[in-house]
Amino acid sequence: MANEPRDPMPLEEPMFILGNGEMYRNQTEVKMSQIVLPCHANYCGELSAGQLLKWMDSTACLSAERHAGCSCITASVDDIHFETTIGVGQVVNITAKVNRAFTSSMEVGISVSCEDLFSDRQWKVCHAFATFVARRTEAGKVQLKQVIPRTQAEQMEYSLAAERRRMRLIHAEIINDLLSKTLKRVSECLDYQDAVPAERTRVESVELVLPPHANHQVSTFGGQIMAWMENVATISASRLCNAHPTLRSIDMFHFRGPSHIGDRLVLKAIVNNAFKKSMEVGVCAEAYQGGEPLRHINTAFMTFEVLDNDRKPCTLPRIRPEPVDGKRRFQEAIARKKIRLDRKYIISCKQSEVPLSVPWDPSNQMYLSYNNVSALKMLAARSNWVLTSEKNKVSLYTLEENQMLCFKVETHVAVAAEQVFLLLSDLRRRKAWDHHYKECEVITDSHEDDTIYRVVTPSVTKGGKVQDFILLASRRRPCDSGDPYLIALRSVTLPAYPPTEDYNRGEVLCAGFSIWEEENSFTKISYYNQATPGVLPYISTDIAGLSSSFYCTFASCSAFLEENKDNLASLPTSTL
Repeated sequence: MANEPRDPMPLEEPMFILGNGEMYRNQTEVKMSQIVLPCHANYCGELSAGQLLKWMDSTACLSAERHAGCSCITASVDDIHFETTIGVGQVVNITAKVNRAFTSSMEVGISVSCEDLFSDRQWKVCHAFATFVARRTEAGKVQLKQVIPRTQAEQMEYSLAAERRRMRLIHAEIINDLLSKTLKRVSECLDYQDAVPAERTRVESVELVLPPHANHQVSTFGGQIMAWMENVATISASRLCNAHPTLRSIDMFHFRGPSHIGDRLVLKAIVNNAFKKSMEVGVCAEAYQGGEPLRHINTAFMTFEVLDNDRKPCTLPRIRPEPVDGKRRFQEAIARKKIRLDRKYIISCKQSEVPLSVPWDPSNQMYLSYNNVSALKMLAARSNWVLTSEKNKVSLYTLEENQMLCFKVETHVAVAAEQVFLLLSDLRRRKAWDHHYKECEVITDSHEDDTIYRVVTPSVTKGGKVQDFILLASRRRPCDSGDPYLIALRSVTLPAYPPTEDYNRGEVLCAGFSIWEEENSFTKISYYNQATPGVLPYISTDIAGLSSSFYCTFASCSAFLEENKDNLASLPTSTL
């Protein structure tokens, strides 16, 4: 029985009316609707997750090929979290469109919803991002044309795609580093008497790649490989719990090499670890033809649950890992679970649901950095800013939404954007132009693009305690010529720097600079600050007083940039 719909969702309208009244539809958008038949369902009468993955991959591939004008192959898929299951007789609606194109690769956003034809209701199933690569043509390597975002939503996804790409490129390296560090702190496996031997969950299966499994370039569909991998993973999970498991998530994975018609695809799965309510299954896909050695195609980690009649997760049996490699997989699964929870907590939830200060540690620094920059990009992409006042070429905008008070200050300087970025990147130099910054020290350089500072500012109230902030500063150079430089700020917590009685610990939800290069060495600087009521750092919420404060501060900022534009030698090496 499929999950009941949570909230009604209106049918998507493909046409948009732009501000100038023009009717617009994204030319890369592809839609697929499929009614779930018994042949698509598993033993529970629910749509097989493997079949859904095939449909998602096919839709995304068609979108990528529409933009590229040539055949494309699946390179990677980001984390997928399945919120609900889909029953026989219901309709699956899949929408895919290219968010951004790079040199020869592109990010495709995939949205999946379910529709009940009898109640005329829709609800979200999952959202995913896949990377596709355009295949070489006879003329050589493909140079993809740029995507031109037209709507606010497209502009936001276009901007965020660059940050997601950055995270993908360093994902494997950082995960391996985190696993090696985390494993040192993981306890030894406990040998429970009632534990199920991991060997019992081992599954191996072989598939022959036939023409229906491949595209017109004889390469095996990525979605087909994912479907076969999901099949063996489900069998493995079933052997642990002697029940019908439900796939809840798939970790980000990359296709290491191609598979073609005639390949024998060897699929291996085993339960790495069973937690109280979920289990992780590792799956490996390898290919060969004739007597050649096995080629590694893909490795994925899938999380399963077993649901009771009320759709609540059941308690699972413990597992007894095999010696050596089994214990390694057991411990790595514990580390991956923590990483997975951090990633889901920081990245997947809405910005308004993330607490003001998130604890920072090496296991989540990549996701905090992503969240920091993404929050600033989403704030900058808002279209409903209201011009409150303007003076001496400094403009103040405000936006109040969902109990959030947001500010944008905009000015122009006759300094190159690169120089502005370098001068503003190190917060220790901010004391020279912002009188609110009384003290600023570097706590740690967590990454070449991320630094954590402790900042001391005056009291908000007369006679009150001074404030201090623990701020994560994330710096980004442009991904393409049309992108801005970014300096994103948000509060984090560190055990070594707890609040003290001498200071009021302040919080910054989202703040930072967006720096745009313009003609004739002019640069547009936009400063953003988002805060909940009562948490706005070191400034008054009185608009008149606020305007005066911003005008003085950014007049000083402009003067500072003009005076120091040729004096970059004194900047710290980490900033340069």
